[in-house]
Amino acid sequence: MKVLIGVDPHKGSVAVAALDEAEAEASGELVERAAFSFSQDRAGLRSLKRWAKRFPERRWAVENASGLGRHLALRLAAGESVVDVPPKLSARVRVLSTGNDRKNDGLDALATALAASRNERLAAIDPEAASEALRLLSERREDLVAERTRALNRLHGLLRDLLPGGASGTLSARRAARILRGIKPKGASARLRRRLASEVLRDVRTLDGKIADLNGRIEAEVEASGTTLTEIFGVGPILAAKIIGTVGNVARFPSKSHFASYSGTAPVEASSGDVVRHRLSLAGNRRLNYALHMVAVCQARSDARGGAYYRKKIAEGKSRKEALRCLKRRISDAVFRSFVADSQAHSRSAA
Repeated sequence: MKVLIGVDPHKGSVAVAALDEAEAEASGELVERAAFSFSQDRAGLRSLKRWAKRFPERRWAVENASGLGRHLALRLAAGESVVDVPPKLSARVRVLSTGNDRKNDGLDALATALAASRNERLAAIDPEAASEALRLLSERREDLVAERTRALNRLHGLLRDLLPGGASGTLSARRAARILRGIKPKGASARLRRRLASEVLRDVRTLDGKIADLNGRIEAEVEASGTTLTEIFGVGPILAAKIIGTVGNVARFPSKSHFASYSGTAPVEASSGDVVRHRLSLAGNRRLNYALHMVAVCQARSDARGGAYYRKKIAEGKSRKEALRCLKRRISDAVFRSFVADSQAHSRSAA
C-alpha cells in the first residue's frame, strides 16, 4: 500500500495525515486514512517513526520544510523520501478543497499531502546534497557579517563620545586602532569608554579572521562543485554559494519563467480591459532576489553586456529602476541556463 504522509509542523507539536495513494489513482481523489498529532521532541519523533512503520511504502510531504519544518524534515530525510510543500500552496489547496476557511491542524496536514500529490516538482529534502553545505556556509557567513556590523556600530558609538564628531566614514579595524592610539582620555568615564572600545575592536578583529577563513572554505566548496555560475559577470564565489544554497535542485523548475517567478524577477500582470500593465513582484524568494539584485547592480555599473543592456533600456524611456528590473530578469534567465547546463554535465559524468 503506497501512503503519502502530510506533515503540519509547529513549535511544540506535529500534525500528520496519512493518505492512500492507490485509492487516489483509482478514484481520482485522495482518501484520508488517518490523522494524528505528536509532540515536537525526541519522544514525539520516536513515536512518529514507530507509527509510520505500519506503512512500508511511504513518502513524506512537510509543509515549510525550509523554515519551521526544517529540523523535522532533515531527521525524516535520513533514509526516507521527503519533499518540501510551500505554505501558500497547501493553504490554496485547503481553501479550494473545503470551499471555506475552516482550518485546523488535521486539515492543514491533509492539505499538505493533497498539494504534494498534485505537484511532482516539489523540492526534495536531501541533507547530504552539495547545495546544503553551501547553504550552511553562506548562512554562517551572513551571521558573522551581521555580527561584525553590530560591533562596528557599537565602536562608532563609543568613538563618538571620545572624539568630537566621532569617526566619520567607513570604519575598519585598522583605522579604529589608529584612532584609539591617538586618544588620551581624561577622567574615569573616558578611560572606561576607551577600554570598552579596545575590547570591541578585538571582537571586530576576531570576526574579520573568521569571515576570511569562511570565505576560503566557501571558495573551495564552490570550486569543487564545478558550477558555471561564476562565469556570469558579477557572480563571485560568495554570491554563487548563496544562489546554489537557496535554489537547490533546479529540476523542480520546468522553465526559466517558473524560475523567474520563484526569484521574484517576473513582473505581475495587473491588466484590466484594454489597459495592459505590469507591476513589480514582491513575491518569490527574497534571498535569491537580493543576490540577483547585487549582480544586476554590478553589471549596470560596468561596460559588459549587462551594462550595455541597462543603458539601452534607459535610452528606450525606462526609468533606472525599471531598467534594473529588466536586467535582473535577464540575469535570472542566465542563472537558470547555468544551473541546467551544470545539471546536464553532472548527469553525463555520472553515466
